[in-house]
Amino acid sequence: MESIEEHRHIMGYGQLAVILALLLALTGVTVAVSYIHLGFFNVPLALTIASLKAALVLLFFMHLRFEGPVIRYSFITTVLFLAIMIGFTFWDVAFR
Repeated sequence: MESIEEHRHIMGYGQLAVILALLLALTGVTVAVSYIHLGFFNVPLALTIASLKAALVLLFFMHLRFEGPVIRYSFITTVLFLAIMIGFTFWDVAFR
């Protein structure tokens, strides 16, 4: 038989609701910023907000925050690799 412990959530529903509200607020910020002309900084700002939202989803909804060090290091390595690739793309476009 399954124990009661297996069905408990790591985080409470209230905490998850706060994260959801934060994600919705960041989505609103993304839409609001899209109407403001910031020149070169439009794309980096949009990517920063999207990265924050992705990090919140991964850390809290996918419970990456509560995983072991190997999973954390692989996540950090993946994010750094993605940042390098995006940086190369910006560099290529800037010096054409």
